[in-house]
Amino acid sequence: MSTNKILIAGLIGGIILLVAGFIFYGLALTGFYEANMGSATGVNRAEEDMVWWAMIVGHLAAGLLLAIIFGRWANISTLQTGFIAGMVIGLLMGVAYSFITFATTNVYNLTITIVDPIVMAVMHGLGGAGVAWYLGRN
Repeated sequence: MSTNKILIAGLIGGIILLVAGFIFYGLALTGFYEANMGSATGVNRAEEDMVWWAMIVGHLAAGLLLAIIFGRWANISTLQTGFIAGMVIGLLMGVAYSFITFATTNVYNLTITIVDPIVMAVMHGLGGAGVAWYLGRN
């Protein structure tokens, strides 16, 4: 698979992840997350204080990770296989991050520790579907 195709697929995946993150975290689940934070205070930035360039870089890196895995190593190039593989990768990354955060900080409570990997799985499933769709194009 060409490097250019992987880079474009990574860009597509990153954009999908950014939009999905805004929908899930910024709109649909905001109240849930606010109600289930741990005892640490002042850790979340207000929306007007968010560092958007860093948010964009992070999502683009995640999209590129999916594109490299799918295009270089796993030969994943359909919507269905991209969604499933993206979900598995997102779930495992979410479990790792959430449980380590729960174990070492007061940022999350156990409810978020369990729910957040599911949200990550769905987000990465959507991003993975977009990446695989582009990689499967002729």
